[in-house]
Amino acid sequence: MVLEATVLIVDNSEYSRNGDFPRTRFEAQIDAVEYIFQAKRNSNPENSVGLISSAGFNPVVLSTFTTEFGKILAGLHDTTIGGSIHLSTAIQIAALTLKHRQNTHQHQRIVVFVCSPISDSREDLVKLAKKLKKNGIAVDIINFGEIDQNTETLSAFVEEVNTQSQDNASHLLTVSPGPRLLYEHIASSPVILEEGAAGSMGGFGDDGMGGGDGAFMDFGVDPSMDPELAMALRLSMEEEQQRQERLRQQEQQQQQQGDSNNNEPESK
Repeated sequence: MVLEATVLIVDNSEYSRNGDFPRTRFEAQIDAVEYIFQAKRNSNPENSVGLISSAGFNPVVLSTFTTEFGKILAGLHDTTIGGSIHLSTAIQIAALTLKHRQNTHQHQRIVVFVCSPISDSREDLVKLAKKLKKNGIAVDIINFGEIDQNTETLSAFVEEVNTQSQDNASHLLTVSPGPRLLYEHIASSPVILEEGAAGSMGGFGDDGMGGGDGAFMDFGVDPSMDPELAMALRLSMEEEQQRQERLRQQEQQQQQQGDSNNNEPESK
C-alpha cells in the first residue's frame, strides 16, 4: 500500500457550470473528489488529502491535509464558481502545500481536474513539469469538457512529469461526455487502480464492503483486469448483504414482538 499525500485541484471556472456532465461539470467533480478521497484512504489509512480550487481571482487552498472527508466537503461547499482557470499557479501552490506535509515519508501526488480551456503555454507547463519531476511529485490530470483544446498540451505536460517508477507514475485521463459518470471513468483508470485496485473500490462511505482483492478473487475476477465487472460484483454483494440485514432485522422485530406478547399478563 502506497503511503501518499495527495492534493486535489478542482476547476471552479465559469465553464464548470456546463451541464454536459450530470448534473454540472462542477458537481461531477464533487462526486469524483469523494470517490478519490475514499480510494486514497482505503488504500492506506495514513494517507492524507488536501484541496485547492484553481479558478476565480486566484487559486485558493480550501483544505489543508486531512483524513476527514467532512473538511474536504466543507471546502467544496465554500467554493465560488466563476472566472478562468489558473492551472500553472494552482499546481505550484499544490507543490508548495506538499512540501509542508507532516509525514515526509509520504509520496507526493497532485490530482488535477481540468474542464475549461487552459491559457498556460505548452512551454511554461513543460518547464513546470520538469521541476515537479525533479522534486518527486507525480501529477494525475482528469481532462474533460474541453478536450479538443486541452489534450495536446496536457499530454505534453504529463509526458514530461512522468517517471518510470510504478509507485509514482503520472497519468492523463481524458473523458468525453456519455452515459457513465465522471467518477466511474476514474474508478476504472490507472489514477485509482494503481492505488490497490479492489481495495480502493470501496468507493463512497466507510462501510468496509470493499473487502480488498480477496472478495473479488473468490469470483475469479481480477479488479485490475476487469474493474467494471469488479464494481458490479461489489454492488451486487452490497445489495445482498443489505437484503440479508433487512431480513435479520425483520426476524428480530418479529421475535421481540412475540416475546412481548408472551409476557403480557393474562386477563382474568
